[in-house]
Amino acid sequence: MKIGDKNYEKYAEGRAKKSPCAKNCTKAFLIGGAICCAAQGLRDLYMLHYSEKDAGALVSVTLIFITALLTGIGVFDSIAKHAGAGTLVPITGFANAVASCAVDAKSEGFVLGVGAKIFAVAGPVILYGTAAGAVYGVIYYFCRLFV
Repeated sequence: MKIGDKNYEKYAEGRAKKSPCAKNCTKAFLIGGAICCAAQGLRDLYMLHYSEKDAGALVSVTLIFITALLTGIGVFDSIAKHAGAGTLVPITGFANAVASCAVDAKSEGFVLGVGAKIFAVAGPVILYGTAAGAVYGVIYYFCRLFV
């Protein structure tokens, strides 16, 4: 029995669970905001002993470490289940993407598993981010020559 695209779309929409949008957005805002507030607190703490530039770098390293640790022990996924996009504050989301690939591949060994698959998700982001930066740099260079 074949079902048409239109009929399937109606069937799927009727069966799909409705998402509580306001509740999800509020949770994402609060948890994402808490992550940002924690980062600001770390920055303020680090600035007691380091320059502003060094404090910023230390905050980034600390957030990456904490996210990778929480991903490795399985806690970050529980947080993300409730926070949704709130955990995708760029540095924590990126760290989770890298760490979760490593955790998933650890049963295959360190070289062929973790080493080969650690950048499965983050690799394209790095590649195209770098390529876009290079293209932007060339465009900027030539614009500066003629202006």
